[in-house]
Amino acid sequence: MQVVIIGNSAAGLSGLEAFRKKDQSSSVTIVTREGEVPYSKVLLPYYLLGKIPYANLFTRDKNYYARLNAKCITGNVVKLLPEQQAVLLESGTLLPYDKLLIATGSSPVKPPIPGLSGKGIYHLWTLADVENLAPYYNKGKRVVVLGSGFVSLQGAWAALSRGLDVSVIELMDRIMPRVLDDHAAALLATRMIKSGVDLRINTFTREIERTGDEKLVLHFKNGKSLTSDFIIVGTGVRPNIEFTAGTGLKIDAGIVVNKQMETTLPGVYAAGDVAQVPSASGGDPVVHALWPTAIETGSIAGTAMASGNSRYRGSLNMNVTQMFDITVASMGEFMDIEGSESWTDENLPEDQYLKIVLKDGVPIGAICAGGSELISTLGMLRPLIREKVQLQGNPGMLKALLASNIAQHQQTFIKQ
Repeated sequence: MQVVIIGNSAAGLSGLEAFRKKDQSSSVTIVTREGEVPYSKVLLPYYLLGKIPYANLFTRDKNYYARLNAKCITGNVVKLLPEQQAVLLESGTLLPYDKLLIATGSSPVKPPIPGLSGKGIYHLWTLADVENLAPYYNKGKRVVVLGSGFVSLQGAWAALSRGLDVSVIELMDRIMPRVLDDHAAALLATRMIKSGVDLRINTFTREIERTGDEKLVLHFKNGKSLTSDFIIVGTGVRPNIEFTAGTGLKIDAGIVVNKQMETTLPGVYAAGDVAQVPSASGGDPVVHALWPTAIETGSIAGTAMASGNSRYRGSLNMNVTQMFDITVASMGEFMDIEGSESWTDENLPEDQYLKIVLKDGVPIGAICAGGSELISTLGMLRPLIREKVQLQGNPGMLKALLASNIAQHQQTFIKQ
């Protein structure tokens, strides 16, 4: 059997390792656009922050593929040819497959702002991005960050910590609109401003102008302007699916898959940022551009390609980061929705926040902002959300309540 895996990041590597646990003899070829030695995108901001050396960005060594009896080639897939059961590379090479895993990940979206291209304007998404950005991270430089998602703000935090002047420009009326609620976003924004960040919300960037001394001037719709040495663009991502056009592959927000990561094309699987997968909440399928989801779905796909019968229980999104001396995290369905109720921890100081969202007494999500110890509370909640356990007890002391409920849940599981 010939197996082709497109992508060698979290989902692709997880797929390869799961496949090899069950099938050690089939031919496996990995296609990567970025170089054969895999690295962690999650660690990129920490390199800019100066917390880890460049060498520690890499998650596997040069002998990794040889140990797994796999071949890795650098190339760009330009077309999926399902009738021929092959993929076409930009070089003209045709790779036939019996089983194919699409683990191509996602790419940053660049908004249509005139002048937003060229030297000094980068994303924070790939190894090449941080190699371009690193020389700019010098004390006294000014960076403008467009967008306020997790990755964008980690880049801003790294710059501030390195002594740069930092401005964050957000089109919406608050920061992190997709991963924090109003209260948590306000706590983080307050901490950012106190740390020295020039935060501008409700701000539309009209155009970028270059000056003779290699400065970048951002002109805003409100008539104001801002001069910067460089710009980090962090305004969202989209799945890398261009090469599947015209194949009949079912695509919604991402490539539609079932619980075994099978697509609508025979022998073709998808995992990671590119796949629209079942949700742990039981709601509509989702695209979660998250490292844990990529590892989980890649493993399911690899097992399925080797004729295993693992089925995905669903993605439970969890975003966690510590920056600007505050920890923020969200998990599951953390926004208040129709028919839900919210419990907040009333015993926390004003600058800390913990909320759990429930529906019919069953937790469906949570959010926190404040000290790092709050993450342990979300950790206790995670299995209760996955197993849809109805919480019993007084919500006035949330941490004790969760500890009690998880102990009861584990005892029930052991008895079964």
